[in-house]
Amino acid sequence: MNLIMLGTGHAAVTECYNTCFVLEENKEYFLVDGGGGNTLFRQLKQAGIDFKNIHTVFVTHKHLDHLTGILWMLRMVLSMMAADCYQGELVIYSHDEVIGILKDMAYRLFPEKMTQFIGRKLHFIEVRDQEKKKILDHDVTFFDIHSSKDKQFGFMMEFDDQRLTCLGDEPYNETEKSYVENATWLMHEAFCLYAQREIYKPYEKHHSTVKDACQMANEMHVEHLILYHTEDQNIKNRKELYGQEGQFFQGTLHIPDDLEMITL
Repeated sequence: MNLIMLGTGHAAVTECYNTCFVLEENKEYFLVDGGGGNTLFRQLKQAGIDFKNIHTVFVTHKHLDHLTGILWMLRMVLSMMAADCYQGELVIYSHDEVIGILKDMAYRLFPEKMTQFIGRKLHFIEVRDQEKKKILDHDVTFFDIHSSKDKQFGFMMEFDDQRLTCLGDEPYNETEKSYVENATWLMHEAFCLYAQREIYKPYEKHHSTVKDACQMANEMHVEHLILYHTEDQNIKNRKELYGQEGQFFQGTLHIPDDLEMITL
């Protein structure tokens, strides 16, 4: 299983792409979020992934930096279906709020020659809290992160005696303990360094710092911690700076750049 970070930044970044990623196994792909625009296709191309080979997508929540790239994906896939040059089907998972928005936008933005494939070859699948699905032939459990802002889901994938848990783009809370504790891999946002919290004010935005994420993951006995959804003003030295503050985590800390691949 490989994790390819297509983007690692928060909503307002310009030096990297918004946070989204792909899980790949045996040349099958699971796309999680789409970033904020059609730059998604550039990132996929540079990662060596043909978007036409992505048949499973999950959208965590409705914020533009996660949702808008998926609208571009819909546009491209539906147009190819209309031209009879798309192989297979596309399944998009999310909670009811996001599914409602995507369906509504699709019918409002695209002509009937494209939307006729919704429900036939393009499927919007609503998932509920603690619901399980098979993705890449592995058990995936979706869960409500109980966001203090807008409704958002994370997920846990179980594979090869490992557990990968993604908490979306908000800090850990106690309702997620069963998914986080003793996780092999934990994906957690880190808006900025703790040392720069007065500059970036992460807590006002319902985000956390590198120190916060590392301390929590250490307490939860996580083996590998992957930090993303960061600021970009420190982009050139992000690995070094975040790594230094990562001393609070005793496991293996990963601070990926855009397009970096991590073998799980």
